[in-house]
Amino acid sequence: MQLIITDARLARSRAIHLSGTRLLLAGLALSLCLVLVAATLYHWVFLKGARAGWPIIGSLVRLVVQDEFAERDRFMRANLDAMARRVGEMQARMVQLESLGERVLGLAGMAPADIPKAAAGRGGALVGAHDLSIEQLQATLDDLEHLTNQRVDLMTVLESRLFDQHIRKKMIPTHEPVAGRPAGSGFGWRLDPISGQSALHSGLDFQADTGTPILAAAGGVVVVQEFHPAYGNMVEIDHGNQVLTRYAHASRTLVKRGDIVRSGQKIAEVGTTGRSTGPHLHFEVLVQGVFQDPQKFLSAGGTDTAAPLEHAWSAARGR
Repeated sequence: MQLIITDARLARSRAIHLSGTRLLLAGLALSLCLVLVAATLYHWVFLKGARAGWPIIGSLVRLVVQDEFAERDRFMRANLDAMARRVGEMQARMVQLESLGERVLGLAGMAPADIPKAAAGRGGALVGAHDLSIEQLQATLDDLEHLTNQRVDLMTVLESRLFDQHIRKKMIPTHEPVAGRPAGSGFGWRLDPISGQSALHSGLDFQADTGTPILAAAGGVVVVQEFHPAYGNMVEIDHGNQVLTRYAHASRTLVKRGDIVRSGQKIAEVGTTGRSTGPHLHFEVLVQGVFQDPQKFLSAGGTDTAAPLEHAWSAARGR
C-alpha cells in the first residue's frame, strides 16, 4: 500500500510505502490505543460518575446492579426450593423410620412410649403459600438433625437389646440333643429300670443307636468331660447365668474341658456306658444347681417368639 501526502501550501508531496507487516503493526498499535482510551474513560468517567452519583451514570449502575441482584435472587430461590423439597422428603422418611422403630421396639421388648415422637401428622387444603426463607429452612434442618440424632441413639439401644436377646437365646438349651428323636422316659418320678424302686428321673432319655450324634443344646463352655460310675462317659456344658446341661452314657466324647461349643455342635456319640440298660442319651438341664424339666426348654425352642423362652427361664430361676 502506498500513501501520498500533498502539502498545498508548500506545493510538495510525500509518498509513504506500507507493507503487510507495517499494516499489521499499525493495526495492533491502533487497537492498543483504543483499549487504553476505553479503560481511561471507564476509570475517569464511569467509575467516578458512579461514585459521585451523576444522574445518567448512576441510573446505568443501578440498572446493572438490579439485574445482577435479580439473577442472584432467582438462582438462590431455585436452590432454596430444591432444598425445601429435599427436606420435605427427609421428613417423610423420618415418619417412616418412626413407624419402623415402633415395630422394632416390640421385638426388643421395649414400650412404644420409649421412642421420641416426631411432629404430628398435619395436612389440609392449600389456601396460600409463601417462599421459604433461609432462616426457616435452617431452623427446619436443625430440628431434623436433632431428631435424626435421637433416632440414631434409639437404634443403637435397640441394636444392643436385640443382640443381647439373640445371645441369650443362643445360650438357652433349646436345640434337640438328638436330632429327630422324641424323648422317651420323661422328667419326674418313675420306677427305676434297674432297682425297680420309685426314684426321681432328673432328665430326659432319647433312644438312639450307638454312634448317633449327640448335639449341644446351646452354646457354652465345656466344664466337665469324664467317666462317671452312674452317667458313664459324660459331658457338661456351662451356658452362663448358672445354666448347665449334662449329656450322659455316651459311647465316646468329642470335646474336652475348656472347649467352646456352639448350639447344635456334635459333642459326643450315643452309647450305653455307666448305669444304663441300652443305647440312649440321658439329657439334663440344671439352673442354679437345681434339676429342671428339659422338655420345657426344648418345647420353647420350637416357637417363633421369645416369650416361652422367657417364661421357662423365669420359672427355672424361681422368679
